[in-house]
Amino acid sequence: MSTDGLLAYCRPGFEPELAAELSERAAIAGFPGYARTERNSGYVQFLGVEDGAGLAKALPWSTLIFARQKLRLLADLPGMDPKDRIAPIMDALGGRGRHGDVWVEHPDSDEGKQLAGLARSFGNALRPALRQRGLITEKEDLRLPRLHVLMLAGDHAMLGSADPKDASPWPLGVPRLRAHADAPSRSALKLEEALMMLLTEKERAEFIKPGMFAADLGAAPGGWSWVLARQHIRVFSVDNGPMAQSALDMPVIEHIRADGFRWQPPKPLDWMVCDMVESPRKVADRMATWFREGWCKHAIFNLKLPMKKRWDETRDCLQHFVDHAGRPLTLRAKQLYHDREEITVYAG
Repeated sequence: MSTDGLLAYCRPGFEPELAAELSERAAIAGFPGYARTERNSGYVQFLGVEDGAGLAKALPWSTLIFARQKLRLLADLPGMDPKDRIAPIMDALGGRGRHGDVWVEHPDSDEGKQLAGLARSFGNALRPALRQRGLITEKEDLRLPRLHVLMLAGDHAMLGSADPKDASPWPLGVPRLRAHADAPSRSALKLEEALMMLLTEKERAEFIKPGMFAADLGAAPGGWSWVLARQHIRVFSVDNGPMAQSALDMPVIEHIRADGFRWQPPKPLDWMVCDMVESPRKVADRMATWFREGWCKHAIFNLKLPMKKRWDETRDCLQHFVDHAGRPLTLRAKQLYHDREEITVYAG
């Protein structure tokens, strides 16, 4: 069944938040529609729009907080014959133009992960068939849209199309990062992912340089301080709790036993990072103070979300931060793969 709208992937359990975000932002952009999803499915459809291309342009992937991936929804294909899944896909792609590649995926949910083997084997069969029909290029071409086939069951798939410049560059929207054996905690992966996801390559080169100064609020055991120190940035690690020895062994890290909500830097810093476990409104307010007082140029911080009305809290806390930061800022926020009940924010 051909359709038009959006198909977006998310962290399982956060489908209502993504649905609310898409609904609100689409309506503001002049594309009213409705979201369809099931909790823990790992994806959301946004339907009922007449101009799917216009909606996709109005909601850039980089600005969507709860979406790991954003696709134009091309077709929903339930009831496929497991003996011939290729034919209905070919039919649905008729008149859709040529794609530069195809990814066959599965939702990042407990049920979806059971389809990983099928997605892999079906992709190996589908790719040459699409090439033979001229529906994808012989080699990957990033100038053309990328075809996504989301396997929901052995007899059910959805087709989506991604603009490579307006979509996650990783299958399932999940960056592959390797944990370091000497990292003080797995939270180091959160900051590594944030720097990769929330900053452009040019910004990373310009904003992260050896010899800079940073503060890590609520640093213990030191995972985020460790990531900055590996970039040869001098870090004030602020926490009353103990730091891991692997962090203390780095000469550019100075452990300061203090409350991260009260401590002030001795001079303006290049960076401030914060992963303190506190209410999101309290964190947003303190982060705004840092910018209003001129204590840092750039910041990455986490907002721990409540159990209910998480989209409302996200929107309101970000607006509170903007209203009280005291100056115009670039603001980007994402629920990262390595996040849990939280979102990660860059400001600078």
